[in-house]
Amino acid sequence: MKRRNRTTDTMAISEHELLAMTDDLDQLHRDVGMPAMNRAVEEWTDRLRLSRRGFLIGAGAVGAGALLAACSSGSSGSSTTTTSSGGTTSTSGALTGDLAVAALAASLENLAVAAYQDGLAAATAGKLGTVPPAVATFATTAKSQHAQHAAAWNSAITAAGHPAVTVTDPVLTPVVDQMFAKVTDVAGLATLALTLENTAAQTYQAAISEVTANSSVKVAASIQPVEMQHAAILYFVTGQYPVPNAFNPTNLARPGSDYSG
Repeated sequence: MKRRNRTTDTMAISEHELLAMTDDLDQLHRDVGMPAMNRAVEEWTDRLRLSRRGFLIGAGAVGAGALLAACSSGSSGSSTTTTSSGGTTSTSGALTGDLAVAALAASLENLAVAAYQDGLAAATAGKLGTVPPAVATFATTAKSQHAQHAAAWNSAITAAGHPAVTVTDPVLTPVVDQMFAKVTDVAGLATLALTLENTAAQTYQAAISEVTANSSVKVAASIQPVEMQHAAILYFVTGQYPVPNAFNPTNLARPGSDYSG
């Protein structure tokens, strides 16, 4: 459904409307989204740290037993060679389960941050024609929120003893690069951003039923509405109905199993 009240040559709504929507988005994020996400992340990371601590204590007990056994056997004159892994035990192997979902989500958020940053850079360089200041305000706000979401997912990953995910989604990145190469104006940039926001929202929609820990569900459920709010504003910018589906679909969802680390 197209809006007929196109108020500028670059987008289907006025700058005043976009600024008002962006302000509401930011206020809701700070008052509702962030507190809910932070509580969920704290619950998840506390559980992961306790689990990891218990594992390390158990591993230490086993190691002490092995050392005593080696000392006892050493008195008979036999020689034993041991090999150390040289790393933290909990980080061995690929990420699985809820952590695999967290890693994919972090890489998807990293991609959104990079895409908005590239869009802002292109606008500053004059590559997108006339860019209303309100567009830059929205892009900066959305980018900041995506960075906060990436940090939230990485908090769980690092609490489990793994390095933070700093790469962008390996499957979607080439697609976004191809789309960005064809962007020449605000409408094209908004369309690209809309694809990313819908993909993120649908990925979280699917993740809610994929993850197993209550705290993991809470993190996904606290972030998903923010991505949908981004999408709703971008639908307005492109002149489309802001809620095209009564229920959020999952056909664009990125499966956690795609993340290879």
